Amino acid sequence: MESLSSSPWLRRALVTALLTGLFLLGFNVLRPFIVPAIWAGILTYVTWSWYLRVTGWCGGRRTIGALVMTLLLTLAVIVPTAFIVLLMRTELGEAYRDIVAGMSQGRGLPESLFGLPLVGGWLRDLNARLISNPELLRETAQNLLSNSYGRITNLIGDVGRNAAKLLITVISMFFFYRDGDRLGVQMLRVLEQILGTRVHGYWVAIGQTVKAVLVSMVLCALAQGFLAGLGYWVAGVPAPVFAAAVTTMAAMIPFAVPVVWGSIVIWMFATGHTIPATGLLLWCLLAVSWIDNLIRPMVISNATRIPFLLVMFGVLGGLGAFGLVGLFVGPVILAVLLAVWREWLTGRAHQEQPPG
Repeated sequence: MESLSSSPWLRRALVTALLTGLFLLGFNVLRPFIVPAIWAGILTYVTWSWYLRVTGWCGGRRTIGALVMTLLLTLAVIVPTAFIVLLMRTELGEAYRDIVAGMSQGRGLPESLFGLPLVGGWLRDLNARLISNPELLRETAQNLLSNSYGRITNLIGDVGRNAAKLLITVISMFFFYRDGDRLGVQMLRVLEQILGTRVHGYWVAIGQTVKAVLVSMVLCALAQGFLAGLGYWVAGVPAPVFAAAVTTMAAMIPFAVPVVWGSIVIWMFATGHTIPATGLLLWCLLAVSWIDNLIRPMVISNATRIPFLLVMFGVLGGLGAFGLVGLFVGPVILAVLLAVWREWLTGRAHQEQPPG
């Protein structure tokens, strides 16, 4: 039987098998913490310049600077996001209970809804069926809420499913701030040994894409909040500025904005404001809901030189595949693939160019 020293292929196979096993075991151990760590890395990266400024104000003490930035970012991002999630959960539950209670008492839908064009007759028939069978409403509402709310919960669950993951994100942010530069250098060094010097181009593409996605999220939220607030003011919604602020905060969460303005529209219909509610519904459907699909891919495409269509695929596909964090992961993956594609085309062009 030949020894390992005389069989290089056998030694390489054993080493490969051992490393693969270690990587799989390590992945299983770290899997619950990957998404919180990704969020911590994203938030740390896009606010790194602020961390350097805060650290300078703290006399160059990195630990104190990391602690201050972690607290500030927690108060500015994580706490409002968790508040919006809890608010949506509470409001949806209360609205569902009120509607079920009203139908059980035979009150039905407001008469003003039956005069709406196109859907008035359908609502009248639906109202008759719901009054005669209140359990039908319960089943329909449960299916609707489970589908729509479940979709939102799945998207935002990566960052807000429970307090433990939020705590992991916060703790990870502190250490990423304190040791992030050293970690970045080590990652670049390892990737450079695997991919060569080309990894620096990929690294730049990743950084540009992450920043562009964050900027697009903020701009989309501001645009949706402004347009929705304008609609609230014209429709006569009480406290339109506050409602617009809530809409702006909810716009940071995909598919959450329709829940906000949809609740306002339903309340207006229920209180007899049929014409303003119809106008607000059309405005939100035609203007507020579509602006996100235009601004986000446009901003990312202009900042990263990635084709508009590819960015749109990356955003939507990332959301479907990875949840909310897919807003960043999807475009980043496509940005790296596009960088590899362009590099390959450039290399082929140089190879095919005849010597001068």
